[in-house]
Amino acid sequence: MDRLEMSRRTLLKQGSAALTGWALLNTLRVGAAPAVLAQAGAEVLPWLEQPAENPVPEIIANQLTWEDLDSWVTPNDQFFSIAHYNRPEIDADEWHLEITGLVKQPLTLTLDEIKALPRQELTFTLECSGNHGLPFFWGGIGNASWAGAPLAGLLEEAGVLDDGIEVVFWGVDAGEETIGEQTVTQHFARSLSLADAMHPDNLLCYEMNGEPLPQPNGFPLRLIAPGWFGIANVKWLQRIEVWDTRLMNRFMARDYVTVRQEGSEDEPVWTQRSVGRALLKSAPARVVHSNGHYRIDGAAWGAPIRHVDVKIDDGPWRRARLDRTQRAEYAWSFWSFNWANPTPGEHAITTRAVDTAGNVQPAADDPLLANKLTYWESNGQITRTVEIPT
Repeated sequence: MDRLEMSRRTLLKQGSAALTGWALLNTLRVGAAPAVLAQAGAEVLPWLEQPAENPVPEIIANQLTWEDLDSWVTPNDQFFSIAHYNRPEIDADEWHLEITGLVKQPLTLTLDEIKALPRQELTFTLECSGNHGLPFFWGGIGNASWAGAPLAGLLEEAGVLDDGIEVVFWGVDAGEETIGEQTVTQHFARSLSLADAMHPDNLLCYEMNGEPLPQPNGFPLRLIAPGWFGIANVKWLQRIEVWDTRLMNRFMARDYVTVRQEGSEDEPVWTQRSVGRALLKSAPARVVHSNGHYRIDGAAWGAPIRHVDVKIDDGPWRRARLDRTQRAEYAWSFWSFNWANPTPGEHAITTRAVDTAGNVQPAADDPLLANKLTYWESNGQITRTVEIPT
């Protein structure tokens, strides 16, 4: 019996019932507009404030324009992408993936061999941890159906040794880094603890919305770690290593690190934590006018959503209506709020999400955000301004 056949049996034995439940949970229609967004002939009012011009289009590309949001699944050609170094062009026929380090049996797999493994698919809203943290970066988010081979099965097949605690994911993309007085060429890398890497929903992903991964989004293979910020979802993947120590490179220990003041005013303590799991968040997407009626549409994500509240100007929080037609465990939820008889002039619209555990999206003056010095993990309540015509 060859290795691929053993992998198939191993993964199938791990739970066909679980895979069936997952498939039902993640049912979607690519490109279909949810009920809250489907309204032909409606006028979308522009937000008065707009993001600043992007000064680094070679790094941050294809941002979402919130007023244009009309599909639960983001089409591939509209999905944002980030380049930390270069954007490598890879020949899939020459490419292979290595799984090595502290394992009993190192593996080398071609793309065809990975595609021959049991296929798993899930819908996941991917957000950059810098989204809404910079004046020009408000659209680093998108929702897609991702498909690939479960990572856990291949790590089990390789056989992680007892002293292995960290799984490091290396990309093909590379650039120069200065470490002390030395300048070196370094490949992009991020890591997960072994326990986090073994989560059954992590995928070695080769397909996005039913098509091969686009080049900007990691072709031919990327890691999809649902529930984590985008930085953890390594693109252009070429090597996976198991270590007995923590990875402390630029993207784990120096950049993508949130610095926050804790302790007391008299004795402040400055903490530094690597960006990790996605956070509870919502945003107003657009204001729609049709036949004399106004409606506010938006999205909420980062956790299972219980409800979304909307506040107009200094008024009370009022409950929005969640769209229930398209839902998935790791995907955003769309919502709408019928805005009755708005007065002409400018109005500020603020939203907050509440998850099923009762956690509330923080306000900007919440100490969790007010004491944060870095722009990463900016999940505060978002306010947009619109003008209602006379």
